[in-house]
Amino acid sequence: MDEQQKENMDEERSFDNIDVHGIFIGAGCNRVVNTVAWGPSGLVAFGAHNAVAIFQPQAARILTTLPGHKDIVNCVEWLPRNKDIYKFDYGPLEEQFLLSGSADGVIMIWAYLPSHNKWRWVLQVPKSHEKGVTCIAGAMLNNLDGLFVSSSSDGTVYVWEVGFPSQSGGDCNLSMLQTIHVGTRTMVSLALAELPGNAADWILAMGGLDNKVHLYVSERKGKFVPACELKGHQDWIRSLDFSIPAIAEGRMEIFVTSSSQDKTIRIWKISFHSSLSDFTEEAQSIHNISLKTYIEGPIFKLGTSVWQVSLESLLVGHEDWVYSVSWQPPLKSCIDNNNACWIQPQSILSASMDRTMMIWRPERKTGIWINDVTVGELSHSALGFYGGLWSPKGDAILAHGYGGSFHLWKNVGLSVEDWQPQLVPSGHSAAVLDLGWAKSRQFILSASHDQTTRIFAPWERHKDDKLEISWHEIARPQVHGHDINCMAIIKGEGNHRYVSGADEKVGRVFEASLSFLRTLQHTAWGHLGKQDVNNEDIQILGANMSALGLSQKPIYVQGSTTRASVASSQDFSDGMETIPEAVPVVLTEPPLEENLSWNTLWPESHKLYGHGNELFAMCCNHEGKIVATACKAQSSNVAEIWLWQVGSWKAIGRLHSHALTVTQMEFSHDDHFLLSVSRDRHFSVFRLEKNGIDEVKHELVARHDAHKRIIWSCSWNARHHVFATGSRDRMVKIWKIKETKSESSVTELLILPQFSSSVTAVSWSPRSNFKDDLVAVGMESGLIDIWRVSLQVMTPGGEHFQPCQRFDTVTASRIIGLDIYLCHVATVHRLVWRETSESESSMLDNSSPTVMHLASCGSDHTVRIFNVVIA
Repeated sequence: MDEQQKENMDEERSFDNIDVHGIFIGAGCNRVVNTVAWGPSGLVAFGAHNAVAIFQPQAARILTTLPGHKDIVNCVEWLPRNKDIYKFDYGPLEEQFLLSGSADGVIMIWAYLPSHNKWRWVLQVPKSHEKGVTCIAGAMLNNLDGLFVSSSSDGTVYVWEVGFPSQSGGDCNLSMLQTIHVGTRTMVSLALAELPGNAADWILAMGGLDNKVHLYVSERKGKFVPACELKGHQDWIRSLDFSIPAIAEGRMEIFVTSSSQDKTIRIWKISFHSSLSDFTEEAQSIHNISLKTYIEGPIFKLGTSVWQVSLESLLVGHEDWVYSVSWQPPLKSCIDNNNACWIQPQSILSASMDRTMMIWRPERKTGIWINDVTVGELSHSALGFYGGLWSPKGDAILAHGYGGSFHLWKNVGLSVEDWQPQLVPSGHSAAVLDLGWAKSRQFILSASHDQTTRIFAPWERHKDDKLEISWHEIARPQVHGHDINCMAIIKGEGNHRYVSGADEKVGRVFEASLSFLRTLQHTAWGHLGKQDVNNEDIQILGANMSALGLSQKPIYVQGSTTRASVASSQDFSDGMETIPEAVPVVLTEPPLEENLSWNTLWPESHKLYGHGNELFAMCCNHEGKIVATACKAQSSNVAEIWLWQVGSWKAIGRLHSHALTVTQMEFSHDDHFLLSVSRDRHFSVFRLEKNGIDEVKHELVARHDAHKRIIWSCSWNARHHVFATGSRDRMVKIWKIKETKSESSVTELLILPQFSSSVTAVSWSPRSNFKDDLVAVGMESGLIDIWRVSLQVMTPGGEHFQPCQRFDTVTASRIIGLDIYLCHVATVHRLVWRETSESESSMLDNSSPTVMHLASCGSDHTVRIFNVVIA
């Protein structure tokens, strides 16, 4: 044994414990109207695919996701609400509750304990709707009891009473009070409030497809009965909201506001008219309405009281459907005899598909309601707002858009209002199919069916005189016209580049712009790989999107001598002119959605033509010289793998082996072999050898019928010619390549115990100074396991690549299963470990815990990054 091998053995060490915690979740909001709620705790809950995501606006960070639903989350509601605080005092140690409804009719209740920042699942409402839940509206009866109403596209409205536990961790008592049948005219918006006075009377407003606002009333926890219908809107009612009750100058009144697809907002006043004894017998009948009463507004009875509804104001200003409307939460105005005095601010927030949010207030002199504040997203890429919300204190407003993005504005003015945009978390709004770490590990790139690729990176931010590192989306290199299925980051020397494949037959090559490279230097890991790219050689500042949303044309640095020659040599024949030009800028802080969606594009440098169907899988070798691509296939002729030479982008090889779609490919770490797995349940191993500058000699080494079902994933060991495959048959198998002078063959080393769900992602950990390796396994259920695999070899390989022929023992054991609150809620599509850079490794000694990063993406629209601490 030579000195190098002894040194490697001394450096190798074992580990006893692994701890995993999440450091980043990127997700977009579901494209549904009622799927976001801002609670008294200051947290925002929103639907992200089948999960309820929780984000903290102050930190611009998604904290966790709540798993449980089996279908898209359509609506959420906090109890207590922001407007319930005027009735009761909720201490910081008490639990707050969140209701969520999904497209399969299921309603769940969650509990949040602010003092410990802990979430728990409480219960699933026993009687589910037969179809999707469209809206949930709730209110608190007292400190421990609440009332909530749910509507569904099955034509029913359920009324529930819930008793909350007096101590944290207890159970909730749930009872169904009533079922209201509304027929085929589905109700899509609800609002619930207590009528003024001390009678504990409640009023329920419902709006939907019949263009009317339906008012129901209930006396002292009795059943809701129809009171009246409010007519005026000419299209569907999309949102309803009550103000808090008011008793002033002897008048008892409450306001309800409604918004509609007819682009208007109506404010209705419900006021106490008189007691029933003051009415004549003729007037007591709601059906006998005189002309005078009709002009003043409809009248309804509740107990011994008579109430009248009148139209207070009609607000016209939006140019498209008004999807949401809400009153500003009550404000504390004075404290008299230890009792707080709460007032209802005369401010209404509306959000519309015209890409604006407006704050409406009555003019001081005339009392006429006018648009006082307008904020919005003016870029062409925004397609309107699906909802708007007030912060608990009314000093910030939040909108969520068609593309799943959030937009936050905060009033930073002192004497005069000054609404300024704020940083918010962002993410994909559809399934994320692929992701990978940059060649120098500074950022991670993801590709999604929302037709975008996105870059996430850590950023150092100062908060309360402390330096914190948080992850944010810093660029959106590609905004496409087709769903993006795969991508491959090109390694090796030179600028940052990647190839993407979408639901089209063309592969597209993108190169980092100068503005992005300069922005990257401001990130927390921007110093890594800084020497790899010479910014002075980059002449492209950014990119413009074409009108069809396919090619991205470069924007050159002023005075560039290469502009004419490069522009003329590229084929950007989308057939239409570009839409308004982007303005690439160097970002010194994490960007807002307005910049991300338009000003951070990368230019497209080449197209790869050759495949006959939509691209589905691709990878790049570690040297950065060869890219392999494959497309969807139902025959062996179409299922071929194409090899492309990086730089010239010439096709240098076509590999034939599979009969159906190749689902994933990966090069071995010494680039001698290419491994591919397919829907045909086989894996194939090809040997690659350079044969001249522009040629690669390839040979099929092995083709095995490895699994009983589709093979979804594969991954190479970093030190040996050993690889793992994961399949829908819930199995992970480990194989090795056995090489002799005459031939190479593949033998099975180990089969891991069967998993609880189909295996859809497998990833072997990078090189390290540990004796054993880690294998991360992602499943169709969204769960992620980490296994320890021990390959005891006759000749230790240390940190250097050794294609060992013989192993003494091969063992595997499950180290940890990630907590369900950290995991995905749908299929895990890709797992990627991040290699620790030399500068990071030099800061640690053998006694220090090793921190590795594991990134994952899935069908639940999320990108997740974990810290894996090995001790």
